[in-house]
Parts: sequence; structure tokens; C-alpha cells
Amino acid sequence: MSGKSGGMPELVPVLDRHRFDEAALARHLRDRLPGFDGPVEVRQFLGGQSNPTFHIATRAGDYVLRKKPPGKLLPRAHEVEREYRIIRALEGSEVPVPRARLLEEDASVIGTAFFVMDNVPGRVFFDRVPLAAPPADRAAIYEDMARVLAALHKVDWRAAGLEGFGKPAGYMARQIALWTRQWEAAKVEEMPEMDRLAAWLPEHLPQEEEATIAHGDYRLGNLIIHPEQPRIVAVLDWELATIGHPLADLGYCCLTYHFDPGPEGIAGVAGLDLAGTGIPDEAAFVARYCALAGRPVPPSISVFVVFSMFRLASIVAGVWRRALDGNASDPRAIGYRDRYRAMAERAWALAQRIDAGA
Repeated sequence: MSGKSGGMPELVPVLDRHRFDEAALARHLRDRLPGFDGPVEVRQFLGGQSNPTFHIATRAGDYVLRKKPPGKLLPRAHEVEREYRIIRALEGSEVPVPRARLLEEDASVIGTAFFVMDNVPGRVFFDRVPLAAPPADRAAIYEDMARVLAALHKVDWRAAGLEGFGKPAGYMARQIALWTRQWEAAKVEEMPEMDRLAAWLPEHLPQEEEATIAHGDYRLGNLIIHPEQPRIVAVLDWELATIGHPLADLGYCCLTYHFDPGPEGIAGVAGLDLAGTGIPDEAAFVARYCALAGRPVPPSISVFVVFSMFRLASIVAGVWRRALDGNASDPRAIGYRDRYRAMAERAWALAQRIDAGA
């Protein structure tokens, strides 16, 4: 098996479309954070499709800034204020997060709202599968992925100050309605499978209501792995976090089992013999998460996987729409048309298998 190595995220000069007044930022933060009373170097993290993210080097240490992208945004997208709130709420819990330092909601400072957190050094595996790691490390990483996700879902969100962060009841129904609207807002062409999924999902909703913190984008690429050890030192990208159904997070984390292997895009392990790789199969990963979360193994995770594919396809269609409009964070996004369409086709095929009892 081969794949992209886990390594330090790539830093590049700030992209033209994401430039902001760095001197104004430094002036604003000079009396608010250590290190901004001297030279400041700003570079941009390459990749990522949500909120543009920047590395800020100061003589007191390194920070990370996340801001909303410029231009017209889809409804409820890019809410950096929510990211800041959830990271602050999880500080000191068993869920490793960077230290959140400051939220600035006044767009006049650099053109959009932003927040600043500490930089956490470590490795990022950009694929959904740690193909470059040795088998023992892969096994340890998957174990830690299950442990941290279970720890997140066990957090008492009310005690953590997250009352009102999301509505505990009706999460799945609202999510399906939301991502159907997002698909319709991003839609620039016909894609019948997306429309079929939007109709199929409400008919197959789980009846059980559960309410935990839901990350919304829990996958390997949003985790920082210790520089030398196979363990998670920070969970990133909380833009989609809310109070929701924990199995939605689990189903999303299982998407890798339903994507084909490939050198580009979203690598998966569908069809691979996982024996000896250190990667548990889907049933084993689900069972391990459930053991750590203290809950029974669900009869089927597949409906949540279909939902996760539909939601991700809606997001990717939105990224492609922004690329067409010249407003995506990553120049490679112009090629995302094939990606969202393939996801929709795979999700609809899985939905049909569920209906057939397979």
C-alpha cells in the first residue's frame, strides 16, 4: 500500500484572493496577545476548503488564524465564531484541542471575522487512511481515533457551557433538510442521485433521538498526530460542530471503508484485504468505538454512512460552485465536479443495497 506521507502541513505565501492587511492585524493584536510587538510572518496553510487558515510566526511563539473567506457565502457556512466557542468549551477535556486565544467578530479589522489559537506541531495525514504509516502505527492511530471520538461524545455539553449551541431534538431531520438546501444553493447542473438521496433519507431516519457534541467532519485529515508517536494531539476544523447524533460522526468516520483506493482525492480502502495492514475493518472499528463510548453496537451504521456521503457531496458541490465563482480556498477545487458526483453515485448505490436488505 502506498500513499501520501503524514508530515507537517505545507505553508505557502498568502494567496492573492485571501490577502488581508497584516499590519492592521498586528496592530490589533499587539496589546491582546504576546509576540505581536515585533516582526510577524504570515503564511497560509495549503489546502482545506472551509475557512482560510494562516500560520503566524511571532517571537513569542506560533499562532494559527482562521477567518471567513471573502465574497458571498452560502447560508450558515464558515461560522468561525462557533469554531472558537466549541474549542474553548473543550479545553481541559479528554478531547485534545489547540488553546483558543481570541475571537474577533469585528470585520473591519481584516475584512472578516477571525479567531486565533495556538499552533500545535505534529503530523497531518492528508488522506483518509494513514497509508504511509507502518502497520503498528496505523493500528494505534485507529485506536486513538475511536478513543477521541468516544471521548467527545461523552462530554457533558451542558456542563461545558454549550447550551444553545445546537438543538438536541430532531438533529437528523434538520441535517437532511439543511444539506438538501445547501445542495440546491450550490446546484449548477442536474444530478439525479442527489435529488433521489434527498427524498430517500427522510424515509430511513433512525427513530432514536440522541444528543451529544458532534464534530461534523471527524476524519484523519482533521487530526494532528504527535510528531513521533502514533497518537492524536489535536482535533481541528470544528466549523460544522453542533449538538447532534453521535452515530452521524461515526458514519462519517467510516466513509473510508466505502471509498476506493486512489492516488488522488479521498483515498479509501473499499475492496482491499486489510489483513496485516493494521487497519481494522468497518465492523471492528465500529465495535471498538462503541466499547469505548459505553454503548451497544448499532444494528447498522449504513444509513448514517449514506447520510454522510450525501452531506459531503453537498459540501463538495458547494466547493466546486465557489471555484466556478473564483472564491475557493484551494485552486484544485475546480476539479471537484467529478468528486461530488462520484460520492452521490456511491451513496445511492448503498441506499439501494439497504432497501434490498443486503
